[in-house]
Amino acid sequence: MKDYRKLLVWQKAHQLALDVYKEVKVFPKEEMFGLSSQMKRAAISIPMNIAEGCGRKTDKDFCRFLIIAFGSANELEYQIILSTDLTFIERQQSLPLLAQIEEIKKMLNGLITKLNHVG
Repeated sequence: MKDYRKLLVWQKAHQLALDVYKEVKVFPKEEMFGLSSQMKRAAISIPMNIAEGCGRKTDKDFCRFLIIAFGSANELEYQIILSTDLTFIERQQSLPLLAQIEEIKKMLNGLITKLNHVG
């Protein structure tokens, strides 16, 4: 069992979730249960799956949860692109979020690759 809080990728994913929560506060009220809710769900899914995977007994199980986290990162990336195109988020605000996601995806991919080559 690993301490997920010590993983840099979890720390960055947690910060991304906090940043997404701040950003969606300015969305139109009619999006509260729509895109805003979906973005919060996808954002917290990334660190949650990393945390859950760390609690699993095997690297194979951990890897499976990292793959799910990667999928959530892709989902959130698209939601940010859509939110920007709909002008719910200004491009200046979306670029740092997209950069955070790109970094997290690279880190997840590296960890997945490493776990797949162990054993």
